[in-house]
Amino acid sequence: MKTEEKIKETYNLLAQEYSDLRKNKEKGGWFYNEYLEMPTTLKMLGNVKKKKILDMGCGPGFYAKILSERGAIVKGIDFSSSLIEIARKEVPEAEFTLGNAEKLPYKSEEFEIVLSALMMDHLKSWDKALKEVKRVLKKRGLFVFSIKNPVTICLQKKKWFFKTFREIDRYFDEDWRIAKWKGKRVSGEGAHHHKTYGTIIKYLVKYGFEIIDCEDTKPLSSAKNIFPREYQKTVNSPHFCTWKTVKK
Repeated sequence: MKTEEKIKETYNLLAQEYSDLRKNKEKGGWFYNEYLEMPTTLKMLGNVKKKKILDMGCGPGFYAKILSERGAIVKGIDFSSSLIEIARKEVPEAEFTLGNAEKLPYKSEEFEIVLSALMMDHLKSWDKALKEVKRVLKKRGLFVFSIKNPVTICLQKKKWFFKTFREIDRYFDEDWRIAKWKGKRVSGEGAHHHKTYGTIIKYLVKYGFEIIDCEDTKPLSSAKNIFPREYQKTVNSPHFCTWKTVKK
């Protein structure tokens, strides 16, 4: 089974558990979304009122709900049938489609903004996806996306005598980084395809996107008391990064 298919299988398996975790606010992985990735990405999106937005890799619809509440006209797409089913129930005001980023079922120049939160690094190549994003965006439309930080994803635990530390390992090896995703009820295999900062920039330039902002994510200060361990882990080591680009 190809890595991309394994990722889809895992998302289908963990869809309901992931959605429940985020909604119930139990201590766990939602720190990395609500307190770390989402604040930076929402800031990059800015005022979305009356904007037509494509949520590419929409998951169970968390961004779609927020953007709809802020007055945007939202369409979402995801390759997981389980996540799409949840999104349709949770955000009935938005339109959701089962599909993938490499062949978007939308008209050319349909959207003013394309958002892709923590999805692009599930793709080995960005060629088809960026070509499609450019096609469906209006001229001077925004493409805002977040990914695993290219440096932090390469940090590996090392031991030296009685000390444990992390160091950057295989930064220039652009390949799949496999990880086990564990839930309380089910588990699966996840993966992110690592690319260097240089490769990401070359992709964006190749497909006619102008970079207007890029920010490494930093946790909200309010997380310090709620998630002290996660806060300390990410306050000095960027876990994600968000890019804001415009179609030339």
